[in-house]
Amino acid sequence: MTTSTRGAQVPAVLVLEDGRIFRGRAYGAVGETFGEAVFSTGMTGYQETLTDPSYHRQVVVMTAPHVGNTGVNDEDPESKRIWVSGYVVRDPARTPSNWRSRRTLDEELANQDVVGISGVDTRALTRHLRERGAMRVGIFSGAAVTDEAAMLARVQEAPEMKGADLSAEVATKEAYVVPALGTKKFTVAAVDLGIKGMTPHRMAERGIEVHVLPATATLEEIYAVAPDGVFFSNGPGDPSTADHPVALMQGVLERGTPLFGICFGNQILGRALGFGTYKLKYGHRGINQPVQDRSTGKVEVTAHNHGFAVDAPLDKVSDTAYGRAEVSHVCLNDQVVEGLQLLDRPAFSVQYHPEAAAGPHDAAYLFDRFVSLMEGQRA
Repeated sequence: MTTSTRGAQVPAVLVLEDGRIFRGRAYGAVGETFGEAVFSTGMTGYQETLTDPSYHRQVVVMTAPHVGNTGVNDEDPESKRIWVSGYVVRDPARTPSNWRSRRTLDEELANQDVVGISGVDTRALTRHLRERGAMRVGIFSGAAVTDEAAMLARVQEAPEMKGADLSAEVATKEAYVVPALGTKKFTVAAVDLGIKGMTPHRMAERGIEVHVLPATATLEEIYAVAPDGVFFSNGPGDPSTADHPVALMQGVLERGTPLFGICFGNQILGRALGFGTYKLKYGHRGINQPVQDRSTGKVEVTAHNHGFAVDAPLDKVSDTAYGRAEVSHVCLNDQVVEGLQLLDRPAFSVQYHPEAAAGPHDAAYLFDRFVSLMEGQRA
């Protein structure tokens, strides 16, 4: 049970599964929450971060010290609700200032029953997570604050992210259509594994009618919309559990339909091609991650939100059941695979978020690349 702080100085405690404790004040709702502690390096874009379904069951630590400066508006959410299980900030804005602001961030968190904590040394917390890795965490405030041993035991009982199958929990239950803007040129079937609202919008801008389908969609349901291309979205959880999306993608690859995947979709393509996946120590989250497109040599500043990665060789072409495949993009911070492409079929994917919500627009060309694949197939 949670209640709103609305500015009240309610004590709060953050407890990590390794026993490290941080104390602060309640921010948003008062109560308790659990999840995987991760950090996001974006200095802005908190509203898009909060409403990204890929953050389901994660407690997000903001590395930027000031959060909430522009309040909350009704135009920028990436889905119909906040998905983070908890929120950690250092210095929340006392009074937001933006002409589009409708509510404070504190009010929005409380209205959606999201437990947070403020006044935390987020620099020290981030350094701890970088050294020890992402781990389970609990936030306790108000009456939920008990003795440290009891709170730690609750955290250690919480489920881990490794092995979690979450995409069906955040995906749409019913199919819907995002119409093309202007003249319709193509039809795309988009498998929703946790899709962000800006993604079908970016395709609609290019004359694509997008049929968004549930994560449980069948191959027959995909091809019932007569797609020119198939898209697999971002989403939460461990890709090693995503057997249905992998089988679905293999069916698309067998038919040779142009295919594009983002984030979780990249991991699904990796598995479909026979590569493994693994959990990163603390993941990539934020809007300032440098990635190189190896086909052009261009370096892009990109938006990320992933804690798992594809285990594919960086420096050789691999033979797969669907032809030759190679790593197309790589993170320059740590050489993590950030993209895959098939050389003998029209299919590619990236690990990051080219829809730029929130984030830079360096990677918008990837939607044009998808259009080019569909144009080539039609020709």
